[in-house]
Amino acid sequence: MDKEDVFRLLKQVPYGKVTTYGDLAKKLNSKAFRVIGVIMHRNKDPENIPCFKVVKSNGEVGGYASGVDEKIRRLNKEGIEVVNGKIDLEKYLHKFG
Repeated sequence: MDKEDVFRLLKQVPYGKVTTYGDLAKKLNSKAFRVIGVIMHRNKDPENIPCFKVVKSNGEVGGYASGVDEKIRRLNKEGIEVVNGKIDLEKYLHKFG
């Protein structure tokens, strides 16, 4: 799994939607969702590579290099509601084709 492939896929997630670590891995024919987390943590260009849009498969926000509060702020800015540290995936999950 190449980080550029992960970033290219992540850029396909539309405004106001999120994806999960597992969904990114699955779309890339991998089960290495933890590797996706490492790649997101090492993202050097969060303004253009929106790693804040990647959440846990249970809807929990998960970590963020700039802190969870900043991740929630960015999600809220896109109209994504976070309630008790979770996102309603039924409402906000982007499904890759």
